[in-house]
Amino acid sequence: MSGEAGYARPGIAGSGTVACELAAAASAIGEVRLLARSDESAGRAEERALAACQKLDEATQSRVRVTTEPAELADCDLVVEAIREDLALKADFIARLADEAPGADLASTTSSLSVVELGERCGHPERLFGLHVFNPVTQMALVELCLPDTRREGLSDRARRWCEALGKTPVEVPDQPGFVVNRLLFPFLFDAVRLMERTGMSASQVDTCMKLGAGHPMGPLRLLDFVGLDVAEAIGDQLYADSGDDAHRPPGLLVEMVGQRRLGRKSGAGFYEYE
Repeated sequence: MSGEAGYARPGIAGSGTVACELAAAASAIGEVRLLARSDESAGRAEERALAACQKLDEATQSRVRVTTEPAELADCDLVVEAIREDLALKADFIARLADEAPGADLASTTSSLSVVELGERCGHPERLFGLHVFNPVTQMALVELCLPDTRREGLSDRARRWCEALGKTPVEVPDQPGFVVNRLLFPFLFDAVRLMERTGMSASQVDTCMKLGAGHPMGPLRLLDFVGLDVAEAIGDQLYADSGDDAHRPPGLLVEMVGQRRLGRKSGAGFYEYE
C-alpha cells in the first residue's frame, strides 16, 4: 500500500477550496483523483484545481483526475473526505467511501469534530485518521494529524510520510474539538467581534491594530471573512458544546450576520464588502 511518499494512489472526496488545493498539492508527487458530486461541481473543481496548481511549482494539472464516479476510487490507498462540518453527513459519506475503496486508509479534514466518534459512526475506526490542513493549502505548512488509538498498523507512518512529501509539517494533536489551532484561535477571533460591538470600532480599525501592533499578517475580522462566518459559527458551536467556555460561544453579531447570509468573502459581504 505504501511507498516513499506514504501513499501512491490518493483520492480526495470533495469539490470545495480545501479539497481542490489539497489535490493540487498531491499532484506535485503523483496522480490524484478528485471526487465531485455532480458534473457542475466537477467543472468548478477542475477550475479550482487548475488555479491551485498554478500556485505550486511542481503541481501538475494533468495529474488531477476529476470524476463524479465513486467507483473510480476503488484502487486508492488513501481517501480523504473534505466536505462541510456536519457529523452525520461526514460519517455517512466516509462509510460510503470506505465501501468504494476497501483497501484504503481514510482521512477527514474535519477541524472541529471528534475523529474517534467519526470513526465509530462510519464503522471503520481502525482506518480513519484526522488530517486537518489549513486554508490556503497551497501556502500553509501545518497539518494537524489526529491518530486515534484504534488505528491499524502502519497508518501513522504512512500518514506522516505523505504529509512530508506534500511539503507540510505534520504535528500529532489530541482528539478534542478544534484540535490545537482552532481551540486557541477562535476565542481570539470571537473576542475581536465582541470588542468591535462593545466599542463601536470599525472592522478595519480593529484589524489594523492587530496587524501593526501584533504583527499579524491578517486581522481577526478579515480572517473570519476568509474562513467563512458560517464555518466559524459551526466551529464555535462544536467548541462550546465540548468546553462550556463562553469564550468558545459564537458572538451574537456573527450569528446575526450568518442569518443575513453575510458569510464573508465567499458571499461577497461579511465584515467587509467584496466584489
